[in-house]
Amino acid sequence: QLVESGGGLVQPGGSLGLSCTASGSISRTALMGWYRQPPGMQRDYIAHASITDTGYADSVKGRFTISRDYGKNTMYLQMNSLKPEDTAVYYCHVRTIYGDFWGQGTQVTVSS
Repeated sequence: QLVESGGGLVQPGGSLGLSCTASGSISRTALMGWYRQPPGMQRDYIAHASITDTGYADSVKGRFTISRDYGKNTMYLQMNSLKPEDTAVYYCHVRTIYGDFWGQGTQVTVSS
């Protein structure tokens, strides 16, 4: 089970941090990532972190930072310079040998 936290309301230009904690142990080799779904739109990839690399969608590159704490089975997303178009429900994702798992989602709203 993946549990996200840290969403909320923030003004444009502000920062927000999200976390995603797995209730069980996550292999270091498992691919973890963040996705988001704006209102009325599809769920899109934002960023991923594996044991070998990290990657970002062009829309968040330079503003968002993904990280993992393997000891705590937790993944983070630090979001800076937030824009109204970043408003969405944010989901964490993990791909393991047993399949894909998703968190319940956390709402991020960027508005003045």
